[in-house]
Amino acid sequence: MRSDRQKVMRLLKTARGQIDGLMRMVEEDRYCVDVSNQILATQAILRNVNSQILHDHLDHCVKEAMRTDSAEEKITEIMAIIDKLTK
Repeated sequence: MRSDRQKVMRLLKTARGQIDGLMRMVEEDRYCVDVSNQILATQAILRNVNSQILHDHLDHCVKEAMRTDSAEEKITEIMAIIDKLTK
């Protein structure tokens, strides 16, 4: 993975902190809309991280595979991810 590792780790740690906060909110029986908003914020961070990683994959791994005539496997992998993202 060639993504900005420090940025990715910071975002993942933020998401982990938000999940810990969500667990406390549920334990404290907090207002449902507040919990839902926090879930949406956490999902946004994870989508951002996933996007960064996939962009990096396309920019490096897939480009390299195309140069070496081994792109079919990488394209199949990306298609599987796109299928998961659109479900």
